[in-house]
Amino acid sequence: MIWLRIFEPFLTAKPGGEGSGLRLDIVKKIVEKPSGKIEVTSVLGQRTFIVSISIAV
Repeated sequence: MIWLRIFEPFLTAKPGGEGSGLRLDIVKKIVEKPSGKIEVTSVLGQRTFIVSISIAV
């Protein structure tokens, strides 16, 4: 199942020559840099992403 590896760099479901497969890898790196977390759950036809980032007040 491809969705199990969605954060893997260069992974794409598009035909050759279309897309770089880097978007979710970049998002994950940005979110995790300040000790954040990104999670994904999947149900047939629906994906849910939860992004958690701590902020100092």
